[in-house]
Amino acid sequence: MTGRPSPDTLPARPRFNWRDFFRRAGRLESIGIVGVPVVTVVAVLAPWITPFDPQLRVAGAYLPPSAGHWFGTDEIGRDLFSRAILGVQYTWLPGLAVIGFSLTLGSLVGLISGLMGDKVDLVMMRIVDLFIVLPATLIALAVVASLGPGLVNTMIALAIFWWPWYARISRDEIRRLKARPHVEAARIAGVRGPRLLWRYLLPGVVPALLIGASLDVANVIMTMSLMSFLGLGLPAPAPELGAMTSRTLDSLTVHWWLPILPAAIIFFLCLLANLAGDGIRAALRGA
Repeated sequence: MTGRPSPDTLPARPRFNWRDFFRRAGRLESIGIVGVPVVTVVAVLAPWITPFDPQLRVAGAYLPPSAGHWFGTDEIGRDLFSRAILGVQYTWLPGLAVIGFSLTLGSLVGLISGLMGDKVDLVMMRIVDLFIVLPATLIALAVVASLGPGLVNTMIALAIFWWPWYARISRDEIRRLKARPHVEAARIAGVRGPRLLWRYLLPGVVPALLIGASLDVANVIMTMSLMSFLGLGLPAPAPELGAMTSRTLDSLTVHWWLPILPAAIIFFLCLLANLAGDGIRAALRGA
């Protein structure tokens, strides 16, 4: 006797194995994957783990890097290492916030567009395309310049133009998955609505979104640092890494550590994010 297959007889999703995940990611990339949460914890705890108060004079001005002050001191005598740690908070956490907001909004728009199809999909994707073709960085700079310098304004300007990429990814993945045999089998078995979405569609969409978001972290950090470098971030004496580099460029040939070390922290954060993104992409695509 034949009939519709029961949803309980459909193939179950395999259990996640961390050991296989890191093996597929690669040794160097695994360092980046582990390093991202470590940097996040450091950024969250920054005000409490700095060896000195980042805003107060603790030694003589322009002291070079030493055992007592790993990054030396600035023109006022503030500990540059303490200011760099706090600068990680002002750069890393806002970058993750922009990615998180853009990922949430973009994936929601893409899911609705992919599931509804027809005219809804056409209208929503044309709006997404409009945002994508705009010169996002230039317009973000204009938005911040019009709203006024500040970290929140920078985050708003970037989030406005970052979400469409995730909308496009989630919409394309939903349309691809809707035609897959296991989704068709679920529909024949009577699976509909939220259960179909959560059990059979989202598990296929999440890896693509996660890969895109992980590879975007470095781009957001670099863009935010650029805007800070141009003076569109927090005003002095806030220790934003881009602003710290910009304000001390004239000291490059005399007190090299002032612009170089904050810039090196930005480079390290971007490198770590790129390694993590490459590792996540290799691990998920090799699954």
